[in-house]
Amino acid sequence: MDYVTGPRQVIINFSEVFCKSEIEILNSACFKEIWAKYLKHVYKTKKADAISVIEMVRKPEKDFITLFKLLHSFDVNTIKAMSNKYDNVLKHKELFYDLIEGFYDYWRKFERYAVIYQKTIGAGVTRTNFIEAQSEFNALVLKTYRHISERVYGKGFAIYRQLPAGVNASLLITRNDWMGKEGTYSFLYRSEVIENILIRPPFISYSEKNKRTGTYPEASENPIYRFKDNFKVNEYYCYCAHVGSSLAYVYFHRDYLAHGIALCNLFDFVPASECAGKKPDLLYIFGADYEGESEFYHDKENDIYVGVAPHNKSIDYFGYMKKMLLTLYNVKMIEEGNLPIHGACVSITMSDGRNKNIVIIGDSGAGKSESLEALANYAGDNISNQLTVFDDMGTFKNVNGEILAYGTEIGAFVRLDDMASGYAYREMDRAIFMNPDKINARLVMPVAPYKEIIKGYEVLENTFIEFNK
Repeated sequence: MDYVTGPRQVIINFSEVFCKSEIEILNSACFKEIWAKYLKHVYKTKKADAISVIEMVRKPEKDFITLFKLLHSFDVNTIKAMSNKYDNVLKHKELFYDLIEGFYDYWRKFERYAVIYQKTIGAGVTRTNFIEAQSEFNALVLKTYRHISERVYGKGFAIYRQLPAGVNASLLITRNDWMGKEGTYSFLYRSEVIENILIRPPFISYSEKNKRTGTYPEASENPIYRFKDNFKVNEYYCYCAHVGSSLAYVYFHRDYLAHGIALCNLFDFVPASECAGKKPDLLYIFGADYEGESEFYHDKENDIYVGVAPHNKSIDYFGYMKKMLLTLYNVKMIEEGNLPIHGACVSITMSDGRNKNIVIIGDSGAGKSESLEALANYAGDNISNQLTVFDDMGTFKNVNGEILAYGTEIGAFVRLDDMASGYAYREMDRAIFMNPDKINARLVMPVAPYKEIIKGYEVLENTFIEFNK
C-alpha cells in the first residue's frame, strides 16, 4: 500500500512513495483524497464562506488541485491572463485564502504517520535516512502550503511558525518470523515488527473512549482461534517490549496506531533486531476481527500468556492496551509464586548518602502518584535522588529469603487532573498526550530506565504505606 486513510489518521508508506517536490505532493493520490475529504467536511459542517468559494468552479475536486499547481508556478495576475476559468475564485482572494487555511488546519488535525520498510524494492527511502525523511517531508509540506498561500495573499507572511505539518511519527518496519510457517501462531508469520520509532513532539492523540471499564476474564480455550484463520497480518504492527522481566509482543491494528506508539513511553521498547526469532512470554493482539469481549489465556503447551481485544470502538482507549499487558504479566508472576502489587515504589537517596525504599499500596485514585510528587516537592534538599521503581503495578519476589520489589513499566500513565499545575507543560517535550481537552485527560511519560526498575529493591515491613479512598 502507498498510503491508508481513516477517520482520524493517515499512514503513508515512505518506502513506496516519498514526495521530493511540491508538485509531487500536489499530484499525489493521498493529497487528492484528503482534499476530497475536506470538501465533504466543508458541506457537512455547513461552512458558508467556504462553500461559496467551492461552488465557483464546476469540478471542485479536480479544478482546485489544478489551480494549486498553477499557483505553484505563476502569480495570480499571470493565471488570470492565461485563462478566465478561475477569475471568480481569484477575485475573492480573501475567501479563497481562508479556504486554503481551512484545508491546512484540516490536514493537521489528522494523526499523521509514516512507515518505512527496512527491506523493500520500492522507490522510497530506507533506514539510512529514516530520520531525515520525516524532517524533509515536514519541510516540504510547509513549503507547499506557504508557497500557495503567499501567491494568493499577494506577499510573504510577517510571522512564520515551524509547525509539525508533515507526519507526527515514523516507524521503521522489519519482519520477525518467530513461529515460522507452521504451528499455533503461524498466522503471525511475516508480521511487520517495529525496529525504530521517531516521534515529533508534542504528540497528541484522541480516542473514542477516555476511560476504561470492566475486567478481563480468563478464556477456557485459546481465543486466537476466533480469528486466526481470517487474520490480515499486513494490517497489524508489532511492538516488542519488556513488561517487567517478560518479553511481550503486542500486535495492534493500524487503526490504533496512536496507542501502539504510546507504548514506547510506558514499556521498554525492544527493537526487532534484538528479539528476532525469539518466542514471547506474553502475546497481545489488540484490535482483532471477532465478536466478543477481551480475554486472556495461558497457552501451557507453548508457554505463552495470550490476550486479545476486539476491533471496535469500545476498546479505543490506551488503558485497554496497558491493563491487558499488566494482567498477562501479573498472572504469569502469580503462577511463578510471586506477588503482584497495585501501588507505587520509590527508591530514595538522601543527601547524606543513605538509601530508603518506600512502597505505597492503594486503589486507583487513592493518591499514590500525588504522594510521590508531593514527597519530591517537599523534601527539597534532603533528597539527592528519587527513582520511581513503579507507580501502578509492581511485583514482590522472594529472592534468597529477602523480599525485593521490581517494576513493570518504565513510564507512567497519569491523569492530568491529578498533577500539579503546570506539570503538563514541563513534560511537553517527552510526554504523549491523550484527549487533553476532555475529562480524564491523560499523558504517558517516561519515568525510569529499564535497567533500574528490574534491579530489585529490598523492602521491609515498615516501608509499607497503605492508602484508602
